[in-house]
Amino acid sequence: MKLELIKAISRHVELSAEEQRKVIHAFSSLKLKRKDLWLKEGGQARSLAFVVSGCLYSYSLDNKDQINPLQFARPHGWITDLYAYLSDAPSTLSVEALTSSEILSISRSEQLKLFEAVPKLERYFRIITENALVSSRKRNLDLLNLSAKERYEQFITKYPGLLQEVPLKLIAKYIGITPEFLSKLRREH
Repeated sequence: MKLELIKAISRHVELSAEEQRKVIHAFSSLKLKRKDLWLKEGGQARSLAFVVSGCLYSYSLDNKDQINPLQFARPHGWITDLYAYLSDAPSTLSVEALTSSEILSISRSEQLKLFEAVPKLERYFRIITENALVSSRKRNLDLLNLSAKERYEQFITKYPGLLQEVPLKLIAKYIGITPEFLSKLRREH
């Protein structure tokens, strides 16, 4: 399971065998069942999760307790409430397993120790954080500027197979349309 993490890191930085050993040692393994809540809004985001298998998503609840999905994390993806993780503030997001999943997690204190032991990892985490920021900004602009059909097409391109794993109401909410309109787009596509 931890070799998947090394593969993901190796796409951006090369690690020696000793550095790989340090990385593997710093992470904890966890298996989640479908609907397991990994992080609860208002709690402490003590860890950052790397998804080995399955699918997790982060969401916030509005004042009517409606779920607003913000991110889907599939294999080789990362997920947490990043602001809460970095600042030690209470989480404003929840993270739940959409399917049975395996994750590797690291606490902030362990991550900082790992940066000291394996400085290359700072570069790796900078790259994935930049990618996440760009992805988030692109999603915001797409919600403002693209048609519902274009957003749907981008979603199925970015997340192939997720339509079969995720409740359609979450996908509809994520791309900013009603579940009924999503059903219509799926029939037309």
